[in-house]
Amino acid sequence: MTILIVGGAGYIGSHVNQLLHRSGYSTLVIDNLCRGHREHAQWGKFIQGDIGNSEFLDHIFTTNKIETVMHFAAFAYVGESISSPSVYYENNVSKTLILLDAMVRHHVNNFIFSSSCATFGNAEYTPIDELHPQHPINPYGYTKLVVEQILKDYDKAYGLKYGIFRYFNASGADPDRHIGEWHDPETHLIPLILDVAAGIRPKIDVFGNDYDTSDGTCIRDYIHVCDLAEAHKRGMEQLCNTGISDNYNLGSGKGYSIREILHVAQKITKCSIKIHHVARREGDPAELVGSSEKAKRILGWTPQYSLEDSITTAWRWHQKTFQHSPLKRVG
Repeated sequence: MTILIVGGAGYIGSHVNQLLHRSGYSTLVIDNLCRGHREHAQWGKFIQGDIGNSEFLDHIFTTNKIETVMHFAAFAYVGESISSPSVYYENNVSKTLILLDAMVRHHVNNFIFSSSCATFGNAEYTPIDELHPQHPINPYGYTKLVVEQILKDYDKAYGLKYGIFRYFNASGADPDRHIGEWHDPETHLIPLILDVAAGIRPKIDVFGNDYDTSDGTCIRDYIHVCDLAEAHKRGMEQLCNTGISDNYNLGSGKGYSIREILHVAQKITKCSIKIHHVARREGDPAELVGSSEKAKRILGWTPQYSLEDSITTAWRWHQKTFQHSPLKRVG
């Protein structure tokens, strides 16, 4: 049996693919490479293609004995989703529907969905658990929530079973430095900070310093990407073994402000990092911290990496990949 990883050339999908390969699973990666990187799909079989193409998907399901589909192919920039919502509804919702319909046609009934804490919007309490109300405040979060509802409806109508993972801020890199976080353009805090430490960027923009937090900057929960990969593997195994649909939040239960992240990064890189305060971004909640108690209880999953581990592994991969080729990062 084969596990189909959609978006497996991206950040989280590539780390899941790596772990599954090391665990003895057969994987097939599909990615259209509009935002993924071919060199990150290093394990299993790779086919370039788009899940918005029904004929392409029919060929994939006909020629491969697929047991489970794992979906990591969403667009994930909050600001871009606000300025170009149609792009997000097409890629994150419409194309996912085409993929799910292909699964129904070919009787593939296990689906692991990479969702987001953005479905919750502003926190009514922290840490955020699975019972927290879901009121997204940006189109990106809405697209994730829409797919979550679609999955519930497809379960009832077609028996398609799912595992939903809502995680907070993915961070870090493969400790062996094979793969890491690489977005184009880069908008995530830790790699941007490391760009400044490496001399690739002159400064880091800090969006807002007047939030109702301890130091005025946003607070976020950071989870190492290898911990996320382990949770997805365990969730897939739980789904295949039980046939029970479920959803899980993946957080550390501890939040860090942007200033705290900068302090840790400066300590690890031993570099001065210049910051530039700018206005808040629309759609940014002040604080997002997640609970993972349900995942711990049901999946036996516990995060193994600290924030320091996340920044250290990211820095080691960053130095290997970008420090001597700055145009590759910012061009």
